[in-house]
Amino acid sequence: MKVRLIRNATLLISINGKKILVDPMLGTKGSLGKFPWIDDMRENPLVDLPITEFELHDLIEQTDAVLLTHLHPDHWDPKAHAIIPKDMPIYCQPDDVHEIERLGFKNSIPVNENAFFDEIEMLRTNGKHGLGEIGDLMGKVSGFVLRHEEETLYIAGDTIWCDDVVNAIDEFKPTSIIVNGGGARFSIGEHVTMNTSDIKKLSDYYSGGKIVVVHLETVSPVVENRKDITDFLSTNNILGRVFVPNDGEEFLM
Repeated sequence: MKVRLIRNATLLISINGKKILVDPMLGTKGSLGKFPWIDDMRENPLVDLPITEFELHDLIEQTDAVLLTHLHPDHWDPKAHAIIPKDMPIYCQPDDVHEIERLGFKNSIPVNENAFFDEIEMLRTNGKHGLGEIGDLMGKVSGFVLRHEEETLYIAGDTIWCDDVVNAIDEFKPTSIIVNGGGARFSIGEHVTMNTSDIKKLSDYYSGGKIVVVHLETVSPVVENRKDITDFLSTNNILGRVFVPNDGEEFLM
């Protein structure tokens, strides 16, 4: 299984001869503007894509299906709405089907528990995008497990370390995990994506293969950058198990 981090949580996953585009945020730097519930006035995304417009359209032409963990704009933005073909298979949590169809997409596929794309099984998991008031404001989010033959990749999505993540690891026994890190935080409540403490708990609990941390240095609520995370991993002697890719980087799971 091969993965390319495009930017933020946008991933291109190559599995069983198919390419699955996860959580496409494809707009130019600043195209989403300021985010709510935060004093940071910077316009999002904070960085441009690591590919040209021509390369972006080529990437879309190569894509066989889209997988959406939820519909926040840093995972599903107007540029993605515009350039992804309206007949593209789009796998999503059931609550999001209506909004995807409202945008003109004709092949949205709700994943209640599991679904199949070719011979790739997609299993939906739960998560907590923060706790308390901010968790309520952030709404429902999902993770997904992609399973093909001996490979089982768990994409945790926008969640903190919680029982939902523990349950997904226990049930599906992934051979590798991708988490959204950075300890994203708004002016309300605590962090809403995994911070370094959460990643340490994950590493301590999960005895399987590689852990990859994405969702970094791209949107204003994210607090921890790549250096913060790698320094923490090194100090805690887990840098060998946890990988922090750069935007545009391709790697094997």
